[in-house]
Amino acid sequence: MLRNYQHKIKDIIASKWKQHHSIMVQMPTGTGKTHLLASVILDWLRGAKEKSVWIVAHRRELVEQIEETVVRYGMKPTGGSVKVLSIQWISKHWEDLKDEHPGLIVIDEAHHALAETYKELWARYPEARKLGMTATPCRLNRRGFTDLFEVLITADSIADFIRQGWLSPFDYVSIRPDSKDQQLVDSLSKRGADGDFQVKEMNAVLNCRPSIGRLYESVRLYANGKKGIVYAISISHARNIAEHYKENGLNAVAIDSKTPAKLRKQFVEDFRRGKIQVLVNVDVFSEGFDCPDVEFVQMARPTLSLAKYLQQVGRGLRRTDGKEACMLIDNVGLYRLFGLPTAYRDWPAMFEGRLAGKGYPAANGKATYMAASSLWPQAAEGNEFLETIISHERLMDYLQNDTPLPDVSPTGELKPFKDRQSGLWGLKQGQTITAPPQFRRVFDVKNNWAAVKFEDYRVGIVEGNGNIRMKLDRYRRMRFMPDDLMAVTDNGNHVFYIDLKSHHLYNEKPKVLNFGRIGMLKAAGAYYSRTKHVYKSRPGTTDLDIVSRSFYLRIYDNFPGNSRFKHVDGIDTFLHRDCVCILADDEEEYYWFCSELADGSIVIADEKGNYYHAMEGREKLYIACEHPKTAEEDFDVAASRLKAEAETRAVKMQANFRQEKERKQQERLASMQKAVPFRSGLRWGLKLGDRIIVPPVYRNIQMPVGNYCAVEAHPRQWGIIMLDGKVVIEARYTNVKINNNGTAQLTIFPGMTKTVDLSHDAERLK
Repeated sequence: MLRNYQHKIKDIIASKWKQHHSIMVQMPTGTGKTHLLASVILDWLRGAKEKSVWIVAHRRELVEQIEETVVRYGMKPTGGSVKVLSIQWISKHWEDLKDEHPGLIVIDEAHHALAETYKELWARYPEARKLGMTATPCRLNRRGFTDLFEVLITADSIADFIRQGWLSPFDYVSIRPDSKDQQLVDSLSKRGADGDFQVKEMNAVLNCRPSIGRLYESVRLYANGKKGIVYAISISHARNIAEHYKENGLNAVAIDSKTPAKLRKQFVEDFRRGKIQVLVNVDVFSEGFDCPDVEFVQMARPTLSLAKYLQQVGRGLRRTDGKEACMLIDNVGLYRLFGLPTAYRDWPAMFEGRLAGKGYPAANGKATYMAASSLWPQAAEGNEFLETIISHERLMDYLQNDTPLPDVSPTGELKPFKDRQSGLWGLKQGQTITAPPQFRRVFDVKNNWAAVKFEDYRVGIVEGNGNIRMKLDRYRRMRFMPDDLMAVTDNGNHVFYIDLKSHHLYNEKPKVLNFGRIGMLKAAGAYYSRTKHVYKSRPGTTDLDIVSRSFYLRIYDNFPGNSRFKHVDGIDTFLHRDCVCILADDEEEYYWFCSELADGSIVIADEKGNYYHAMEGREKLYIACEHPKTAEEDFDVAASRLKAEAETRAVKMQANFRQEKERKQQERLASMQKAVPFRSGLRWGLKLGDRIIVPPVYRNIQMPVGNYCAVEAHPRQWGIIMLDGKVVIEARYTNVKINNNGTAQLTIFPGMTKTVDLSHDAERLK
């Protein structure tokens, strides 16, 4: 019995065959492609004149699996009208097949159909109908399939199938962006003949004991006791993983191309029955492997291929009774290249060759990754090298509420692409089209912005998804410049400049000035803020009139127009009466500076007469206005409260500063307690290894006791210093003795001594 969505696709296939000779069908892994093709073949045999059907697969394991399904539909895969063949066998037996005339050729895993052996099928049997089945109609090299298949039929997305209950939800954990394994993956620079990472380099970098140890630790933490599949880089990598897992109590076996067919079949059967817990494989179970109770999939092989990524994770998404979710363990950071399995894919663009099924790694490691905690803060816990990207419960919340999942996939640079059919330009990031073809031209791209010419011939700036940020008139060209400036050339070849922060226009290229954390522009002798509401300085303003503080900029404006604003009483009130203030984290407004409080925070006012309190590390806080409606909004009331609070904070800050200073001094002294006296000429100092910590300026120095050391500055004039050279007790005693309990005995003259506590009495005795 076919499911509703399979009936729907089957009806579409029948409809498309009225107009097209060859069709490709895309359905996610685990949604029943083999059952669908068997049903399509059964209908074909009932109605077509040419009863011969070939089902072609690219591996013998797939042939056996398809044969089992065909038998369940009452068809004989050998000796009858239906034959299930591997492409390798066909390529070696063309002569044996010369009298065969199949009416229908079905290509399983049809994303492999661009190989020369498949093209021979089209050349030898041009009259046969062709039906291609695949979960991933894409190629690394951006070669489309339109030379072989005329049209693509797409099923629902993985997200839809999970929402509808046909596929299993999943938990997804991945290595952290700053982890050792992500750094190793980012270091991979060589490419193989297929455009993917070079196997030899991957093996050299990741097939080592520490990395394999982290693979095991990942399974122990997130899939302990579960049954799963591991995807390895090479035969030796797979065998090393299996051996390490067995050493740690997991029943694991490695399967690869060199595993004898009989033994491989036995391993798979033992895995299905639960006798084997973990199958570690090298490209053996990427396609066609059907075992619904797979509870975890571990990705230990980096890849740039979207097809490999989705084929691998798809092994764990089949539903079965008792399986709540599948654990996807991404030890090579694939979700940063491709997004989650539920991310949107533009299959038609890949089918037509307008988009590659490829991930784009960070160029020289400079790309910044969006932290999972910022996307799913309730699910981003983890350990030092792994983090939870999303839990299956939270995934279902998004899907059932029809809420778009946050996008974490694009890490490649934003790039333009031209649509061959329309001649228009679009934008893509990595393997994802972010803005469909809609622009007459893309002049330039930078970060997540693009300078474009719209269909109405006007120009402007759009975000990577095509949303318009700025639209101008009809100009000849645009280009991004450093420091968030844009150069625009008009039809008369005159160049003017736009500040992308403020959208303010300049007829000459402005000079960018940085005052601490705040940038300003200077043009035609005036200073401009880079806020949406732009401040322009008065004539005669110079750099000397601009004072930089940690979180704000103060500009002496020399204009009395702000005298209407009130001030909190202070000794510097008069000095700041004509100051403009720009906050470091405020891109919207500039303000008038009112007062600086005891703790370094400030009071500012905007043009509307609203007063705010601003301090380092916090958002500005509204406190009062010129025309208060409540007592709390009265400036004098708010100012009195702020002044008292600031003074209290200032006292606490000073105490914290002293405590921190003392703590750092104690840490510094503790690191010096192995210091020893050394002599240079006639003078003595202290040395820690090869480093001199007290220069040789004393007549004599005793061995340190704790943090202190007795020194003789002049004949029979002894004092005490700390190990960093700070004088604790002046050298005026005939002798001193430092005790281990932090006290010292000072001999004033023979027979007369006194004992002091060095931590409390030293300042008094200087």
